[in-house]
Amino acid sequence: MRFIIEVLLSGLAIFLAALILPDSAASVDGFGWAILAGLIIAFVNATIGTVLRFFTFPLNILTLGLISFIITVLMVQLTSYLMGSRFDVANFWWAAVFAIVVAVIQMLLDGIFGAKPRD
Repeated sequence: MRFIIEVLLSGLAIFLAALILPDSAASVDGFGWAILAGLIIAFVNATIGTVLRFFTFPLNILTLGLISFIITVLMVQLTSYLMGSRFDVANFWWAAVFAIVVAVIQMLLDGIFGAKPRD
């Protein structure tokens, strides 16, 4: 049940971020597509992102996590490419802004709905 709530909140964060940013920067066709974008971002982050983080681990330590953020931005761009016009982020810089806005919104939603500790 918690997984479904997290997916819905992630979709809401993506949907709100697309509403906050200009249409030329990021767009999503609806809440359902935002949920799908959240699932795809989570999947590519868990697969491709994990492999990239493994190989860039020493560089990630030297840059204090900046490489990890860049990998996340690249995963947002990959999701945009895979989803076509249903979820679109204009370029790398807008994907970076989008990732930051989504992170802030998810933090706020987590504070509002409260994250239960997992047993």
